Amino acid sequence: MNRTILLAARWLSTIFRPEFMPVIGVAVLFLFTYLSLLPWAFKLAVLLLILLGTILLPRWTILFWRRQRGWEPHLLRWRENRFFPYLIYFLYYAFTLHLLNRFHLPHYMSGILVGALLIQGSCTLINSKWKISMHCAGAGGAIGALVAYSLIFYFNPVGWLCLLILISGLVGSSRMLLRQHDLWQVLAGTLLGVVGGFAGIIFF
Repeated sequence: MNRTILLAARWLSTIFRPEFMPVIGVAVLFLFTYLSLLPWAFKLAVLLLILLGTILLPRWTILFWRRQRGWEPHLLRWRENRFFPYLIYFLYYAFTLHLLNRFHLPHYMSGILVGALLIQGSCTLINSKWKISMHCAGAGGAIGALVAYSLIFYFNPVGWLCLLILISGLVGSSRMLLRQHDLWQVLAGTLLGVVGGFAGIIFF
């Protein structure tokens, strides 16, 4: 296979990792909604909290756990070895959501973490029996969140929706090109993400 295509697939898989979505989602809200009026110090504190709770602390914990077991990084790609890392992410997400609620943020903002928790929890359960694409679930979550916010803020999401669908398709294609998932795992992850991202914001 063309090396350029494989390199692009690896870059897409790295850039659009599912754990990046909560930080990106909250940053977008701070930029494009009335929340942009909040003090910069407050917005920075919230973003740093989410960055720590959804990316840095889970990664450090999993890295420590992996090294304690003497595992190489590639062993975490095996479905049977993913339960504990998924559980770690789930617990950190839940704790981060608890801390965000202490800030008394609007529910539609905390809903990003609720949606992420729904997606993480569902993927953890499914992964115990069948491998599902977390990358595609994260990309699907962004689509579901966009539709939910279009209903909350009454805007036309078509342009952004087309962009997110394109990105989701590229992410799914990259996971298949890298032979991490098959088509059904990609489609299932995307659908689960759309439902979880939408439900977390609309029903929280």
